[in-house]
Order: sequence, then structure tokens, then C-alpha cells
Amino acid sequence: MSVNNSLVGDREEVRKAWSNVESQYQRRADLIPNLVNTVRGAANFEQETLTAVVEARSKATSIQINAEDLDDPATLQRFQQAQGELSGALSRLLVAVEAYPELKANANFRDLQVQLEGTENRIATERNRYNEVVSGYNTKVQKFPTSLMAGMLGFKASAYFEADAGAERAPTVNFD
Repeated sequence: MSVNNSLVGDREEVRKAWSNVESQYQRRADLIPNLVNTVRGAANFEQETLTAVVEARSKATSIQINAEDLDDPATLQRFQQAQGELSGALSRLLVAVEAYPELKANANFRDLQVQLEGTENRIATERNRYNEVVSGYNTKVQKFPTSLMAGMLGFKASAYFEADAGAERAPTVNFD
């Protein structure tokens, strides 16, 4: 009974950490419409770039992971991939903004950009916290003798967040 209660508590910590990750991703998704509308107001701004951001946001918010899916690395990978596509689209948008000095000078845009940067930092922090909690839980689920009870009671290791493919290479920034 003690092993079960301990594992239940640890599993709930994993779920809570996951909820914190989702909360930060939702914060980012909520900021994007305001950012897009502010940028859309700039004359002659590249519509293709804005469309890519809107589509990436739509895809990223359509993929939901419930607590029971946290032990499925493939599901977490699909979620991560959609969030990575949104990050890439936002990066391209912010690079494109460099060609619009009037937009860079817009106070609303600057405020949104600062909020978005802060949110990206929060996402990284929550993902790291999630991985820390998952590490403790997974260690307990796999260590003997707890692993015997964990298996019989249906406790499985949870998936980690992993770096996106190519994250080890610094991005090329070109303002030409």
C-alpha cells in the first residue's frame, strides 16, 4: 500500500508539471493573435509570414495531450513537433519585422514581443521542471523492488521532453 501511495503521489507530480507546461504553451498561443493583428496593421507586411504563424498556431493548439498519454513518447513527440513548428513560424515573423522600422517602433508590438520572449523563457523553465519530476518518477518506477509493484499496479515510465531535431546547431540569421 505504501508503494502504491508513493507512486500515485509521484505520478500526480508528473501530471501537475505537465499542466504547468501546457499552461505556458497556452499563454503563448493566447499572445499570438494580438501579435499578428499588430503586425497586420503594418503596410505591405508579408501576408505569407502571417498566414504561416496563424496556421502553425492552429496546428499547435489542436494537439492535446491528456495525463494518460504522458507515458507515450510518440504522442509527446507529435506535440513537441507542432510546438516547434509554431516556434519556427514566430521566429520567421520576428526576423521579417526587422524590415519594418515603423513596426519595430510601435509600442504595442514591442510590448507583445517582450511578453512573447518572457513566455518562451517560461516554457523552457517548465519543460525543464517537467523533465526533473519525470526523472524522479521514472527512477522510482524502474528501481527494484518498487518496479515489481509498479508493474503489477500499472504504473509506467513517463516520456521526457527532448530537444528538437537540429537544436544542437545554431540558427543562421540573415537580414538580406
